[in-house]
Amino acid sequence: MSLRHGLLGLLAEGPASGYDLARRFSEALGLVWPARHPQIYMELSRLETAGLIEVDSHGPRGRKAYRLTDAGLAEVRRWLSEVEVDHTFRMETLFRSYFFWLMDPDDLKAHLAREGRFYDEMAQRLRGYAESKDRGEWGTGRQARAMRIALEAGVRVNQALVDWARWAQETDPMTAEDFGTTQPDNTQPDETRPDETQPTD
Repeated sequence: MSLRHGLLGLLAEGPASGYDLARRFSEALGLVWPARHPQIYMELSRLETAGLIEVDSHGPRGRKAYRLTDAGLAEVRRWLSEVEVDHTFRMETLFRSYFFWLMDPDDLKAHLAREGRFYDEMAQRLRGYAESKDRGEWGTGRQARAMRIALEAGVRVNQALVDWARWAQETDPMTAEDFGTTQPDNTQPDETRPDETQPTD
């Protein structure tokens, strides 16, 4: 995902100022793609120069509201339909886990407990939003439906991280004495040997 396509997608909802877009970006997309105000204003200038957005209205103190052009709508649709998804997963929680071997065992347990609580709270919060959408509190249009799909992904990812933190605490691979000694289960289901007599009716 790029910042420019996120902004184009938000402007597809309707005209908005740079300030409104920054707030909306933080609320709707900040957890998966954070962006700072200067980045947003700089990108808006580029989008306007490229003809993908245009000024819709002027407000006090030089405030401008932008709207999406036909070219901008075509570009965000092209990105959604034709551009290969970047599956890079930048997440500090997982990045840090690679270096858990450097942590004191008690510090690691405390860290995992905090991580589990954080992701559990986030999953519960997102479930609340999802349930309100299921009740129709946010409308039933295509935008609300797409947001419901995104919320479900958020719920499941956060719940998976809750389960991961719990697993790491309960199995404790960093101190388990039997780590690396588990043998594969070669047990095969009982089968009737070829020479056994089959019962007859």
